[in-house]
Amino acid sequence: MAKRSVVPFGPQHPVLPEPIHLDLVLEDEVVVEAVPSIGYVHRGLETLVKKKDYNEMVYVTERICGICSFMHGMGYCNAVENIMNVEVPDRAKYLRTIWCEMSRLHSHLLWLGLLADAFGFEALFMHSWRLREKILDMFEISTGGRVIFSVNKIGGVLKDMPADMLKNFVQILDGMEKELRETTNIFLNDYTVKSRMVGVGILSPEDALKRGAVGPMMRASGYAIDMRKTGYAAYGDLDFEIITSNDCDCYARCQVRIGEIFQSIDIIRQAAAKIPDGEIAAAVKGNPDGEFFMRVEQPRGEAFYYVRANGTKFLDRMRVRTPTFANLPAMLQTLKGAQYADVPILILTIDPCISCTER
Repeated sequence: MAKRSVVPFGPQHPVLPEPIHLDLVLEDEVVVEAVPSIGYVHRGLETLVKKKDYNEMVYVTERICGICSFMHGMGYCNAVENIMNVEVPDRAKYLRTIWCEMSRLHSHLLWLGLLADAFGFEALFMHSWRLREKILDMFEISTGGRVIFSVNKIGGVLKDMPADMLKNFVQILDGMEKELRETTNIFLNDYTVKSRMVGVGILSPEDALKRGAVGPMMRASGYAIDMRKTGYAAYGDLDFEIITSNDCDCYARCQVRIGEIFQSIDIIRQAAAKIPDGEIAAAVKGNPDGEFFMRVEQPRGEAFYYVRANGTKFLDRMRVRTPTFANLPAMLQTLKGAQYADVPILILTIDPCISCTER
């Protein structure tokens, strides 16, 4: 019988982009069990509802994560708007959708770079992040920020995108598309890259469902579940299909995210062509009183926002369940039986964001 040993993995590790800690139980080079430790980073953002009023909390919520910051702010705003029965102007809905898809591009390109780094493909890592810089430049032009954008508000958005800006953004994306095809072709067709992903980290449809996986992790196991199809923001007016795969491995998750990169470009094109004229924010009076669950599709998967208000300017509760937290049980399932050398790639396969998870 092989001797078992316990190897601590993280939170600081050369190939880990996030401070996640795992105790790996190994038999020789095979992972038998993985035990996560959650709570290395304590931030206390959710309890700030006692000190910041519901309008100020928009900016606190954005700071849950520097990658999903816009969508955190939007999810919170949507919850409060539903409590207050605020009708967001159509133009603001389209602007939010465009920024959401720019966030998805930014996040997926960042993830591709980290995946290349885990393989040891440094040039591919730099190339992916060079393309990501163009998306961050678009954010800077339209919002003034590259990490925290602060353009969401209860009732709409604070900044508009004029027609010439939208036209310029579409031209930038058109120019990026050829380079993206060349870069993503390496991830999909290079023999060395495929040898590290094909057949590795199998998550069967049954296990994905049982463990509550979300986002690309779930869609790569064959489930067509995407909260954008519920029609929040302007998604109900736009035409897109949910991208899935039935291969259930690391390669399938890479395929789904790459497919979503080109899908996001197409959604931005549609939104830029269809965006209506009008106001970018509705007047908001009074204080929220009630509770609401909002679900949005972040780049990593479905996120929940729960807001409970009491009629004053301070909320009773604001709670966020992030996709990384939802995907941890599925990640632990893929680690069982994996080779020790594949652990960094299998952790990356859920695109972990520990700052989102530890609020």
